[in-house]
Amino acid sequence: MKVLSVRQPFAWAIIHAGKDIENRTWHSGVRGPVLIHAGRHWHQVTPAELSRRMSILVPADLPLGGIVGMVEIVDCVERHPSPWFQGPVGFVLRNPCPLPFTPCAGHLGFYDADESIVQSLDL
Repeated sequence: MKVLSVRQPFAWAIIHAGKDIENRTWHSGVRGPVLIHAGRHWHQVTPAELSRRMSILVPADLPLGGIVGMVEIVDCVERHPSPWFQGPVGFVLRNPCPLPFTPCAGHLGFYDADESIVQSLDL
């Protein structure tokens, strides 16, 4: 199964707050279910700033450095009406599913999940 690392608080937003686009600078042909990995570092956007911008309450104590959920990638677009789209490319996301936090290393881009992670999540 593929994994995509996303910095917090955006990994949380994908799984819990309706973030239906993951913005990137590159296109991908990956489709279907992927695990969402919360990176070890925070994005420059703080939980408080994201809360203000999107009118949602974002927890300040989000986990870092592990799998937090699964989502389905259904498309890769250069334009989208979602308020989450900033471009230049967006992966269109559907069916988010929280999973128990599972610590593991992340990588840039898409990467294959270690089989022990997939088994521990019972996927």
